[in-house]
Parts: sequence; structure tokens; C-alpha cells
Amino acid sequence: MTTTHVPPRSPAEQHRLDEALTELFERTIRFNQVLGVRVESLDATSPRIRFDMRPELVGHAPSGRLHGGVTSAVLDALGGFALMVAIGARHPGESTEEVLHRLARVGTIDLRVDFLRPGVGHFFIGRARVTRLGGRIGSTQMTLESDTGALIATGAAAYVIS
Repeated sequence: MTTTHVPPRSPAEQHRLDEALTELFERTIRFNQVLGVRVESLDATSPRIRFDMRPELVGHAPSGRLHGGVTSAVLDALGGFALMVAIGARHPGESTEEVLHRLARVGTIDLRVDFLRPGVGHFFIGRARVTRLGGRIGSTQMTLESDTGALIATGAAAYVIS
């Protein structure tokens, strides 16, 4: 059995892919604009996003807590983002266009969120890791922390990826 060596993406093409993934996540997916999420890291093993608390995101006015729907939506978006980055890393010989074509069918099929603490903070950081990246289905685990490092929520999700 012979294995085929695929040359890695050039640094210039990797930069182009990173820019395209950031554009897709932050601007093309319009709901992510509403949430205000921004890419902090495109590390394939632990991508990271951030968003600031704003009055529009409050779910409990007296305490100023983050709305649970925002928490769920951010974790869902983060899980999808982690898979996008992982798919790019899995296909190092492909161009940006080829990777983006692979992402056209990514969609959530299952999401579980555990709310652990009230979402209080000036900003929030989300991290994810891919637990399975198959040919048709991908799975992720996600966390959301406040600016003080308090773990607000965790999530697990499955996505169709082809």
C-alpha cells in the first residue's frame, strides 16, 4: 500500500484561506454580525471567538445577564466554525476556493447546551474542539467563558458536513 504525500498549503494560500474563513464567519453569515462575534484564533485544534456584551443581548434586565438564546446561538456558531477550520486543515493541498466549496453544506443537526452560570461580563470568549470529523458528520464540544474566566456554558453539537 502506498501513501500519497500532499504538499502543504503555501503560507500565502493559508493566509488567504484564513481571511476567507474569517470573512465567512464574521460577515457573510449575517446572524453572526447580529451577535457581534469576532474570530480570535483560527487554530485548528482550538479555534476561539469573542463577543462583547451589549444591551441587545441581555435576557434578564435586572441583572444584565446574557440571554440564553444568545448563549446557545454563539455555541452553535462556534461549533460550526471549528468544523470549518478543521476541514481546511484536513485538506492542506486544496485552494481556498476548494475548501470553501466543501463548507457549502455544513449545517447543525443536533445541539446540546448546558447553562452553568449566569452570563455576566463585559465580553465573552468561546472555544471549541472537534471531537469527530467524518466524511458526512462532524461533532464538536464548545465552551463559553466570561471576561473573568468563569465558565458560563458548555455545548456539544453534531453537524452535517457533506
